Amino acid sequence: MTKQYIENHKQYFFEKGLTVINSVFSDDEIEKIVKSIRNADNSRENFRKSDDLFAVRQFLKEVPEVKDLIFNDTIKAIVREVFGEKYFAVKSIYFDKPETSNWYVAYHQDLTISVDKKLEIQGFGPWTTKNNQFAVQPPLPFLENICTIRIHLDDTDEYNGALKVIPGSHTQGIYRPDTIDWSKETEKFCDVQKGGIMLMKPLTLHGSNRTTDGRRRRVIHIEFSDMELPENLKWSERMN
Repeated sequence: MTKQYIENHKQYFFEKGLTVINSVFSDDEIEKIVKSIRNADNSRENFRKSDDLFAVRQFLKEVPEVKDLIFNDTIKAIVREVFGEKYFAVKSIYFDKPETSNWYVAYHQDLTISVDKKLEIQGFGPWTTKNNQFAVQPPLPFLENICTIRIHLDDTDEYNGALKVIPGSHTQGIYRPDTIDWSKETEKFCDVQKGGIMLMKPLTLHGSNRTTDGRRRRVIHIEFSDMELPENLKWSERMN
């Protein structure tokens, strides 16, 4: 993967709020990642299992052996060249939409961050607390700074729940889905091959349709930032 190739993706990413890079992980690397997930102790409270979804919150903490598999030379280069030298991981989730799962996700922006405690700080709120984990909507500059990598463990297209996005919507601040002007905006499906990644800004409006062809979709979602939080507030999953 040449520096110019990454640079082209960087320009598109900051203009449109997303880009897809395929062939980042080999089939062998994906198999090792899948095996690590399969072997993890899924009785813990950060593992959520239902007929529709298997999800792991704080994924890099819960399945630490995947770290070396995920942060291969290509991913490190992409973080460094596209996001910036000082970016670190701040949130990680694994989710598996099994073959029987058939729910859709309405258009939304990712507006909260995961932090270690609840503090009254100007500009931070509203707060939510679930299983002793704290999430809060921070001031806009924090959201504009975050960059997300979504690693695809399966081929994904519009028929098995690939993300649909509104390119460029990340530049418009908090953008309520009910105010989308469809005469000006265009919807795009983000097909990603197994072993490929999607880079996304959390303020890019995104959603997904129901699965129509019975194929599963497994994705690792990791958010990065290079901003420290104010006062004594800390990212709950900060990891260099």
